[in-house]
Amino acid sequence: MPATDAGSAAGAAGDADPWRDVVGQEAAVRQLAAAARDPVHAYLLVGPSGSGKVALARGFAAAVLAADADDPVERERHVRLALAGQHPDLRTVEPEGNTFRKSDAERVVRAATLAPIEGRRKVVVADGCQDMEDEAAGYLLKTVEEPPASTVFVLLATELVPELVTIASRCVRIELAPLPTELVAERLVAEGVDPDRAATAAAAAGGDLDRARTLATDERLALRHAAWREVPYRLDGTGHTAATVVAELQSMIGEALGPLQQRQAAELAALEEQIEQYGLRGSGRRDLEARHKREVRRFRTAELRFGLATLAATYRDAMAAHGARADWLDSVRRIEDAAVALQRYPNETLLLQALVANLAPVPRA
Repeated sequence: MPATDAGSAAGAAGDADPWRDVVGQEAAVRQLAAAARDPVHAYLLVGPSGSGKVALARGFAAAVLAADADDPVERERHVRLALAGQHPDLRTVEPEGNTFRKSDAERVVRAATLAPIEGRRKVVVADGCQDMEDEAAGYLLKTVEEPPASTVFVLLATELVPELVTIASRCVRIELAPLPTELVAERLVAEGVDPDRAATAAAAAGGDLDRARTLATDERLALRHAAWREVPYRLDGTGHTAATVVAELQSMIGEALGPLQQRQAAELAALEEQIEQYGLRGSGRRDLEARHKREVRRFRTAELRFGLATLAATYRDAMAAHGARADWLDSVRRIEDAAVALQRYPNETLLLQALVANLAPVPRA
């Protein structure tokens, strides 16, 4: 059976379909759609980047906020505003820094205490919860346990880290899997991407639809892949060569940011137009700029993980062809350690230079 969008699986259609932006995740859609009319106080969506957590959260918020609307036009308005992230009874909080701190938790709690503006309920979405610090988790726990009757929490995390375990026990937990490569490619084609390019972008994205969309407009993806594969063949044991290689790789990553920065510029221009027409409400510009910074950081991290995986594959291919050498095995271990170190937000340049300087060269066949 060919893969289908979860929105289609949910059986809704048209502008009033709250699930129309969700790709795959049919089981999660069924569970959340059933819960929308009478939701419990908190949900935790756990899944890797690009698996559709934000789309699911907005779809669920749209279904909750539209549940009491009998008029089809009014229902469509609730759904449209929620999916655009502009509904007055939908609040989204993302961490302002690299971790989810107490100050971020305080913003969640403030949003939870506000009375609904248009209906009986409001939905508070907290993203990036896998990076929650202990102090933030402790501060947020009581409110998640005993929220105002009108508040529904939706917490988003890429994994269930120890800091989240106690909060997770107070939530309905919904697990999301990475999207299959074929489904990501299918969605890209449906959005107008050339099939060959869609297949390449989907394969490089590793189940992350958001990243696949960015890569689909990236003319230099194949060149970056080739550059990472070439690294072991260029090494000569000198720090100068290592620094040169790292500088070239970082320059390519900077160039790859072009499509993302173009999209961000368009979003900022749209916001400026909205401000000019209707005035500025709340912290819209600040929130958008903060989100753009997070997107750039996530993009660079994803590019590095993609590059490190490609680099490790080169050594594994060499060992498959010539036998397992101790220095090549050590190189793979160093690459895997560097991939783990990315989660601690080290200095990117120092991390790469230290890695490449200690990798073993691979002779050309």
